Amino acid sequence: MPADQPLVVISKSGSKRWISAADTAARKLCLKVGMPASKAQAVVANLTMVDADPSADAAALERLALWALRQYSPVVAVDGVDGIVMDTEGANHLQGGEDLLISGLVNGLRGRGLTARAAVTDTWGAAHAITRVTSAETTVVPIGGVAKAVTGLPIHCLRLPPDTIHGLRVMGVETVGELSAMPRAPVTLRYGPEVGRRLDQLFGRMAEPIEPLRTPELVEAAKNFQEPIGAAETIAKYVRRLVGELTAKLETHGLGVRRSDLVIHRVDITRQCIRAGLAKPVRDPTRLSKLLCDRIEKIDPGFGIERLVLVAIMAEPLEKRQAASSLIEEPVFDVTPLVDILGNRGQRLYKVTPVASDVPERSVMRIGPTADETGATWAAKWPRPSRLLANPERIDVAALLPDQPPAVFTWRGKRRRVKRADGPERIFGEWWLRPREHAAVRDYFVVEDEAGERYWVYRAGDGVDAETGSHLWFLHGVFG
Repeated sequence: MPADQPLVVISKSGSKRWISAADTAARKLCLKVGMPASKAQAVVANLTMVDADPSADAAALERLALWALRQYSPVVAVDGVDGIVMDTEGANHLQGGEDLLISGLVNGLRGRGLTARAAVTDTWGAAHAITRVTSAETTVVPIGGVAKAVTGLPIHCLRLPPDTIHGLRVMGVETVGELSAMPRAPVTLRYGPEVGRRLDQLFGRMAEPIEPLRTPELVEAAKNFQEPIGAAETIAKYVRRLVGELTAKLETHGLGVRRSDLVIHRVDITRQCIRAGLAKPVRDPTRLSKLLCDRIEKIDPGFGIERLVLVAIMAEPLEKRQAASSLIEEPVFDVTPLVDILGNRGQRLYKVTPVASDVPERSVMRIGPTADETGATWAAKWPRPSRLLANPERIDVAALLPDQPPAVFTWRGKRRRVKRADGPERIFGEWWLRPREHAAVRDYFVVEDEAGERYWVYRAGDGVDAETGSHLWFLHGVFG
């Protein structure tokens, strides 16, 4: 199908047929959701129409929710027929905060060919409303800012029955703010308690817990309490017991846990979650208990905890390895426990590996802290600095000749006189990857100042031909 061919999805009920979804090309032609199919065909002659498949859509939405469950939040559920809802409290820090979490979520979906809108708010109702009414891809509502964010939204975003929405509009009510300002008793008498319940959920006056999506293949352990608990020592004791139960179940399946979620059910019908991620599959109760118990201080028991659930959200096969004899080889020190501790504190960990490229900033790549070595090595023809700047920094240079090393240069406000210099090492642009670098060159010099400090500097261009570069000087690295 041509890229500009308009496409709509048609839903039907009895003899009625209407547009339930439209692509970008169709929306540009003023085709809207809810428009009768016959009218759409009359407006656009070359319109492609596809019958809706609600069961397939529901299955796809559930797969999307399971993906979000493993990647972003311990508590994920399907929200209507076109969305998912997540409780990200306790997992935001693993993604770098709320802004990075939802931007990463939207970008991840875009990479899979899906267009999405995401919002972070205090309540489920507000997030539902904002994502379906506003055009922004991502929205983060500050804590306590729900009322200001939703007052001007239309009432159809309140998840009320269509008949109720129609009746309110007949009365002249169009926005959430207008509805919330009306006396509660007459509205309840005429339309029932659902209107007030949805308003209370929207503004956070009534709890709306999210029932997490669970599948049979997820391994979990749970503990119910006849009397609510709240002391940190008591919580830690039962967390260790749950870890023991969970690891025993994982062992029967030959699995190790890569990501586990501790879900805390409070007596006030609210939930808290703690997520622990591991670099490699693990079945060691002591190690997993430490990761979870180290974050118990973040739990707010409120009036008490009535249920604890520990779920292995991501589990992978764990093979037993024979321990090597110390007579044959030296023991290998495993740093993954340290990686797990730092990673669960929100630290971004990585290591670098060589990449086949002569351009210095392209010759390294970040990989996971426990990823296998690629086997590549850096060329050792010329010395390389121990510290390479993320971005080359401009320096002011005085040189005897345009193609000679600097005699004096100024970097970060300090003037340095060059005592010794070695070079140039000429690096050419990667013209086979970037055609505009066909003539580009850099001339690198290792220079040493009067204090004995050594730097890696370069001139953009060959010093003569303007097509080879700007002839400006940059400092790219520092030798240890």
